[in-house]
Amino acid sequence: MHALLLTHGTRGDVQPFLALARGLEAAGHTSTVAGPRACAPLAAEQGVAYRPVDDGPNTLMGDPELSGVRDTGLRGPRGAAHAVTLLRRITPLMRRVYRDTAATADEEADVVVHVPGMPGGHIAERLGVPAVPVALQPSWVPTRAFPAPGLPWPGWLPRALNPLSYRLVALTLRGQRSVAEELRRDRLGLPARPGSHDPLRQTDGTPSTVLQAFSRHLLPDTAAYPPHVHTTGFWFVPPDRDWRPSPELDAFLGDGAPPVFVGFSSLPTADPAATGRMVASAVRRAGVRAVVASGWGGIAAEAGGAGVLSIDRAPHERLFPRCSAVVHHGGAGTTGAALAAGRPQVVCPFWGDQPFWAARVHAAGAAPAPLRGQRLTEDALTRALVLAREPATAERAGVLGERVRAEDGVGTAVRLLEEVAASRRDRA
Repeated sequence: MHALLLTHGTRGDVQPFLALARGLEAAGHTSTVAGPRACAPLAAEQGVAYRPVDDGPNTLMGDPELSGVRDTGLRGPRGAAHAVTLLRRITPLMRRVYRDTAATADEEADVVVHVPGMPGGHIAERLGVPAVPVALQPSWVPTRAFPAPGLPWPGWLPRALNPLSYRLVALTLRGQRSVAEELRRDRLGLPARPGSHDPLRQTDGTPSTVLQAFSRHLLPDTAAYPPHVHTTGFWFVPPDRDWRPSPELDAFLGDGAPPVFVGFSSLPTADPAATGRMVASAVRRAGVRAVVASGWGGIAAEAGGAGVLSIDRAPHERLFPRCSAVVHHGGAGTTGAALAAGRPQVVCPFWGDQPFWAARVHAAGAAPAPLRGQRLTEDALTRALVLAREPATAERAGVLGERVRAEDGVGTAVRLLEEVAASRRDRA
């Protein structure tokens, strides 16, 4: 089986697909991942065949015109206005992404695996093979258990209306419909047809096999999905056995109690230097040591002194097990890595699906109540760090970590893709 894997976004959106590619190779299959050019080095590190496409909306990261998106988290009336601005800016950038992705239709494949925002269904139709959408967050398949993550809900939506909220998520793709129609008409030679833009249905209208690449242990028990939807567990890349901490980091890790990790990944904050000073003061007041990752500009940390070490970045799967707790922004990838490490968390969500993951980790007992990233204060972070160190929280995080590690999300996904490809061959 050869699988064509299409994704886009930041590292957290690409790395699960690299993990799936590694899993397919281990099972005797082949694959090609198409994703943003900026993530090509990650693919090279994993030894994965990678077709870089335009970075598209990634180039908006840190754009001053979109600072309101960061500041509001797309909440409230101002947030809604910023959402409109964001969608207007994204559409022409996605045209470049779709243009580059169209070239993958020249490849032979047995199945196309894609995030809903990529034109996987159209590429699969051109190739005459099944499309398998991948949800990196539970924002696409309706459930009554909770409203669609990623929407700026204030939290009071009646449960009966929860399924309707997922239609609004689907509407976010309507802004790309003209781009998709151009792709079908001008590059793929496909006619317009009803339902062609629904990522959850095949060309013949039957439901798609959907892979949800996260842990069922974070979902409410009432999140009942239809049989064609599979919550596999997180897709983790194999640990980087060749990674070694720098001498400074190695010495810091070995010189005292396990530190907490603090990092907000690629999210730029309004004042990285002030954020760094606030974090350093909070960890000292909480009586803990800390490794603070600057990432792509979210924190400009104070290096050294009084138990705080600043680093650029390090592989989460190697560093988190050596920490006592993980303070992060609530991205699905970082949440999964912290869960797998069995460590308590302090989650400071900014926007998108991050508030959902923050709430679910708290509900699972592995974290204190979430702290909104835009309003993070020294006092609140200090209190949360103290709560995260309570024995009950650490014990619950450890139990949850064992369950997450036992899921084998990549292995489950590979088996399901084998079934999809075999079913297609049987019908042929």
